[in-house]
Amino acid sequence: MRPQKVQEEQMLEGLMSVLRSKGYDGASLMELANAAGLKKASLYHRYPGGKKDMTSAVLTYMEEWIRDNIYKILTDQDKAMNIRLEEAIKNIRTIYNDGQEVCMYRSLSLDSGIALFGAQIREGINLWIESFKHFGMEKGMIEAKAINKANQTFIDIQGSLVLSKSMGLTKPFIDTLNRIKKRYDQ
Repeated sequence: MRPQKVQEEQMLEGLMSVLRSKGYDGASLMELANAAGLKKASLYHRYPGGKKDMTSAVLTYMEEWIRDNIYKILTDQDKAMNIRLEEAIKNIRTIYNDGQEVCMYRSLSLDSGIALFGAQIREGINLWIESFKHFGMEKGMIEAKAINKANQTFIDIQGSLVLSKSMGLTKPFIDTLNRIKKRYDQ
């Protein structure tokens, strides 16, 4: 029997949705297979290392998303800075569904996820922070201030995601993104 054909991006987003909501330890193989649109055997065919390989692939996908949708946009000197910031913020709104989704890094920082994937989580977070640091420095900030603002940007987004998800409201997340825009407009 041939493995089921599923678009790679769609499959990874399905896996990510389960890992976001359940974390590494809480995600069952059946839930992952269903979310990926595959039978368990097909999922193992693609990811012989099981859940660990699947999670690593999702983290790689997330890092590529950050590179394409935040880093490349914020560092693209062919566009005006305000346009770059607007595009990056729009992409952040989209990936987190206006604050209704939790962050993959937060979900995997629980239980054994951090022990297994700490290096990949750090790489993704560092790329995110580097994106905003570079943008801040291009806006004329000294490096220390740009790093501080970039760290605070990541912290603010993560905190607003927790608050928005916990309260069932998108307003805290949207308000935070608006404050981030103002932070870099100064």
